[in-house]
Formats: sequence, structure tokens, C-alpha cells
Amino acid sequence: MTSSFGLPPASDKFRTLVKDRRDEARDADGEKVTIEWRGQPTHLYVISVPVELLYYNPSTHRIRAQVSLDPAKERALHDHPWSSEAQEYLEKLLKCQPSNPDVVDPDFIALRDNIKQFGQKEPGIITRDGILVNGNTRRAALRDLGRDQIRVGVLPDSAAWDDVNSVELALQLRKDHRREYSYINRLLAVEEQLAAGRREDDVARDFHIKTPTLRQDRWVYGVIREMIERSRTDGGAALRLIDFEDHQEKLRELFRAYDKLESTDRDAAQLLKEARLALIVLERSKTDVRYAEVDFIEKYLEPKLPPELKLTPPDSPPVAIPGLGISVPAEGARVKAAKALTDRLLKARATVLPAAGVDPGSVSGAKALIEKAEDAFGRALDSAGRDYSLKKRKVAPVERLSDACDQLDLCIEGLANSAAARAIDDVGFDDTVIRLRKTLARLAKQARRTIPEPGDGMAWLLDATKDGQ
Repeated sequence: MTSSFGLPPASDKFRTLVKDRRDEARDADGEKVTIEWRGQPTHLYVISVPVELLYYNPSTHRIRAQVSLDPAKERALHDHPWSSEAQEYLEKLLKCQPSNPDVVDPDFIALRDNIKQFGQKEPGIITRDGILVNGNTRRAALRDLGRDQIRVGVLPDSAAWDDVNSVELALQLRKDHRREYSYINRLLAVEEQLAAGRREDDVARDFHIKTPTLRQDRWVYGVIREMIERSRTDGGAALRLIDFEDHQEKLRELFRAYDKLESTDRDAAQLLKEARLALIVLERSKTDVRYAEVDFIEKYLEPKLPPELKLTPPDSPPVAIPGLGISVPAEGARVKAAKALTDRLLKARATVLPAAGVDPGSVSGAKALIEKAEDAFGRALDSAGRDYSLKKRKVAPVERLSDACDQLDLCIEGLANSAAARAIDDVGFDDTVIRLRKTLARLAKQARRTIPEPGDGMAWLLDATKDGQ
């Protein structure tokens, strides 16, 4: 197998071991594991090999985003993937929580405990050189438990790195009880497949999602990449992919809100996007992020900002309105100012990362800026949250009544279809209409108490239900 990573040490000896044990398994017609190999189902004989002779896969999709956690170790992994330092780094990442590498992942603990109690259920997959294609986390669990053997199937001798990646991904996407990839690593795997020239529809099917969901996730991935680039400081600090692991739902909701608005008012969509991105950088909850609508920055945030965070005046000159003697900011000026604020927060967040390698003075200044931003955004959210709740209370009855009208329209259509087929439960229909009359009477009674000055619609409702009151 050829690779930019080269081959592990003593791979020749390992190949001999694999050949001997594979021959034994074939002669005994032993256990097999089925994989998809170059588009066809292929059965591999399962053998046992020493746990300590195997190597973690340096290109595994499972921790693609996490390897950037420590730049020095990432370089060592790329330059010397089979060294003890690189392999120990991979093992640490395989065990830890995707969004917090300082904490052991509960899913890993559950896997380890399951193996301890029931043994290794599913065999891993390796190359003939001893590189784990699938089962990297299982090997880490077996090492933790002090087990000395692992059951594996061995890829054909012609396996190249494209085969390794394809087999790993295909096995991971099976509908079984494997430990799933984290959200960011799934995004990376999707982009890898598309970069290889595959169609969106085909990739979406492989990942068991709809094509619109795939496009939504690609938009999210693009925004994450954009935020990382915007966070880069003059000193080289920047946010990392793993810093966005816990923001999946916030970013998906942002896409839906942005997409709905962008076709009619691009500037408004950009303002909403910048407000929500700033809140995500400040690690506010999903509910808080939802409060940031188009007018959040101007109506709620600007009055609360301290002098250090006041929105930067736009570079574009103001536009004079003929006949009125006044000027207004140029189109897009408020968007530029909002972006400038978000950029400052992104750079500050990148500066305070533990591995940023920034001087203590800069870190202290960035922390102070974040604290002031948290205070200003927090007070703005208090006001926005109150107005949001009030708005929802105001529109909820209207939305529910509109939904009821939609259902009645469907009922009319259903009646027409029933008439054509001469099939209708007339007794049941009559009973339900009586229930509708009672419900409308209660609606009229409550509406009369709530709305002091009825309009035409309210007057009709009161008149239509007066006999039932």
C-alpha cells in the first residue's frame, strides 16, 4: 500500500504474520466480515493480532477536526505519523470529547465498559501493514483494558489510501450501533466526498440525509470556515474547527432564518447573520441566539455598547437625500459596522485560546473585551427577550386560528372528494360540526372579553354564535 504517510516500522514482519493467520483462517473456513470494496460486497477472513502491533490511522475521519488542537503535535503527526508521540496524540483524541478534548468522552467510556463486559463484538478492519482502517476507538478501549488481542479483517493487498478512506466511511455510515462521528467531522467527510467529484444526491443518500439538509450543512460549514478566517490575528492565532462542535443547532437555525430573508432583503439577512454569529462567539444559548432578529443590533445592542465596542463608522460616504437636506449611511454601511464588531469578538476569542501562544498582555486585553461584550449583549438580550415573548403571545392566537382555517380548507377539499366517491360518514360529520359550533361559541366569548373594539371579523363571529351562547 502506497501513501504520503509512508509505511509503519517493521511492516514486512507484520505482513508475514497477517499472511500466516489469514491462511489459517481460510483453511479453517473461519469467521468473515463483509465490507463494500470498490463498489462490490467483499468477504474478509477475520484473524486475531496483537493489539500493540497495530497503528492508529493518521487520516481517520473520526478526529479530523480535533488534530488541530495542538499545532506542534499536528505537525509531528503529519511528519512522523508512526512515532510514539504521534500515536499517543491520536489515542488521546480518540478517547476525548469532540468539543472538549480535556474530558474523556462518555461514549468512549460506554464502549470500553461494553467490551469489558461482553468482549469485542465487531471485528475491526486493518491493512496488511497493520494500519487500522476501522476500529481505532476499539483498539484504544482494548489498550485501556489491558487486552492483548484484537479481532480484525484484513483489506486486500492492493489497498491504497483512497480505499482506506472509502472503506472507513462506508462502515461508519452503516445503520448500527457504532460510535458516530462528531458533527464537524461529518461535515469534513461530506466535503471530502464532494471534492472527489461525487454528486450531492449520492453523498446525501450515503449519509442518510436529504439533499436540502446536505446543502444546509454545507452552508454551515462555509460559515464556520469564514469565521475561522475572520478570527485570524496578526500574531497568527485563530479559532479551530473543534470550537464549533457544540453550535450545530444554532448554526442550522441561522441558516433557516438567513435563507428565508436573503432573497428579499440581503442587508437585513446579513445584519441578522452578524448578530447571531456574535452571540455564538460569546457562547450564548440557543434560545438567546434566537432572540437576535434583524433589528437586534440597532434597537437593543447599540445603546448598551461601551465606548470600546461602539460600532465603527463605515468607510462609505453618506448619501444625501435630494430636497431634504439630510444624509443617510450608504447601503450596506450598517452591515459593515456589524461585521467589524463580530470580527473583533472573533479575534478576541481566538486570542484567549489556551494554545494560541499569545503574549499575556494581549490575552488579558482580549478577556476584558469579551467580558464587556458579554455584559452589553446580556443586557440587550434581556430587552429583546421580553419583546420576543410579548410578540409571541400576541401572534400565537392569530397563528393558531390561521392553522384552523387551513384545516377547514382541507376539510372542504375532502368533502368534495367524498361527494365524488359517494362515501361520507354523515353522522360523524354532523357530530363534529356540533362540536365546531360549541368551540366557536367559546372563541367568541373569550374574544369579546379580550378585544374591546371588535372589527368586521369579530362582529361576524359574535353574530354567528349568538344563538349558541
